Amino acid sequence: MAATPESSLEDPLRSFVRVLEKRDGTVLRLQQHVSGGVGCVVWDAAIVLSKYLETPGFSGDGAHALSRRSVLELGSGTGAVGLMAATLGADVVVTDLEELQDLLKMNINMNKHLVTGSVQAKVLKWGEEIEDFPSPPDYILMADCIYYEESLEPLLKTLKDLSGSETCIICCYEQRTMGKNPEIEKKYFELLQLDFDFEKIPLEKHDEEFRSEDIHIIYIRKKKSNCFFFKHRYSHTIKFTLLKCTIWVF
Repeated sequence: MAATPESSLEDPLRSFVRVLEKRDGTVLRLQQHVSGGVGCVVWDAAIVLSKYLETPGFSGDGAHALSRRSVLELGSGTGAVGLMAATLGADVVVTDLEELQDLLKMNINMNKHLVTGSVQAKVLKWGEEIEDFPSPPDYILMADCIYYEESLEPLLKTLKDLSGSETCIICCYEQRTMGKNPEIEKKYFELLQLDFDFEKIPLEKHDEEFRSEDIHIIYIRKKKSNCFFFKHRYSHTIKFTLLKCTIWVF
């Protein structure tokens, strides 16, 4: 399932490039660093979500569902998911901590020839006051952001602060069974349901090649006081209630 690694022109002991081929045959090249924390490599959940954005079920008929849409990626790391969205026509802001900005900007520069929307990098630390993001985006994308217990409440605060009533949040994460991971995942969803409705996307709707039983994609949306319907651009009718949401695929 993993995308192809490629030798870097820089010191191969410190960095290397991961190659991700798109459905149109073009290739995203993502610089990674061997050291520097979890944000310096492309995790499998980022690959799964990136490829999901290309699936016909998500993209819809005609113009791609992300075309001319505003997209914010949280915990971008290398920027893989946000860059994929930008090549599909979205206007993207990839965000992470200050120490990852150089890597994000490097990958934006390496792939700018593929971008059909726009993409820029900004600093965003979860839990802090939002100042540089004036209006809610159409989409918030996040891949493998559920792993540190101490980051759960700051992450959810940031989601609440950034999202509007019409924002579609797409979260992809790898389900891990070692150590405290099951406990952290359980706590995340317990906290999430206080303010958001969410629904798991069936595995058969993921990319046919880039999928895994232990990597999940969740749609998340802010709760409203009453049930309502909204028609999504990629042919999903979604009914949200206070406790859960149900997706009917037409």
